[in-house]
Amino acid sequence: MRYYVTADIHGFYTPFIKALKESGYFEDTGEKKLLICGDLFDRGKEAEKVQRFVVKNRDDLILIRGNHEDLFCEMVERDQGLAYYHHVANGTYQTALMLTGYDPTMARIQHWDFAEAARETPYYKEIIPSMLDFFETEKYIFVHGWIPCIAEPFYCRIPDWRTASEEAWNLARWINGMDAARAGVIEDDKTIICGHWHCSYGHSNFEGRGSEFGEDADFSPYYGKGIIALDACTARSKKVNVIVVED
Repeated sequence: MRYYVTADIHGFYTPFIKALKESGYFEDTGEKKLLICGDLFDRGKEAEKVQRFVVKNRDDLILIRGNHEDLFCEMVERDQGLAYYHHVANGTYQTALMLTGYDPTMARIQHWDFAEAARETPYYKEIIPSMLDFFETEKYIFVHGWIPCIAEPFYCRIPDWRTASEEAWNLARWINGMDAARAGVIEDDKTIICGHWHCSYGHSNFEGRGSEFGEDADFSPYYGKGIIALDACTARSKKVNVIVVED
């Protein structure tokens, strides 16, 4: 099987499709899957296009749940559509506006109805429920942030991470995988492919190549021992990373 792997599209449909074209995804007529390691929305302004693409191509996709999927559920379930600061700052509120077509003023006034409309979107009703905590093949493990582990006060591997609790997976989606891998939280016989944290972090801090966000920042995939990180920080780089692996 050939896997085209990406992460952290964050609502940037145009660079996402461009990256797929450059990878040869659309011309590939062989056995393949497109695997997205979480965070479909919450930065770019093309959320509706991303949603349509995912729904239309659902049978060809493997979707991993990201922390921004958790944020969307939190906003429409627990917080009932209220425009709390972290929902606005993370882009979650804007995503819900785009996917529902709600008028921003009315969304604030009728936040219960706004939340209900968000719960009726394909993103909430179909896409998020189909997402996995992780996907595993013979050579690779695909996650969003990292596999569940002890992260504080220092990183420590737990042997039964595959059967970790929902709470543990919720926390794992926020972990910087490059830091965790550097600390030794890896699978010796497999490579973990993740998103969530900008690749320039690893290039800058572990390879001494460029800064994290300056003009010299390198947002290309980060390859380290036991890890491939894919988050291109598209809001800044205007690019989406796509790699191709065989397994």
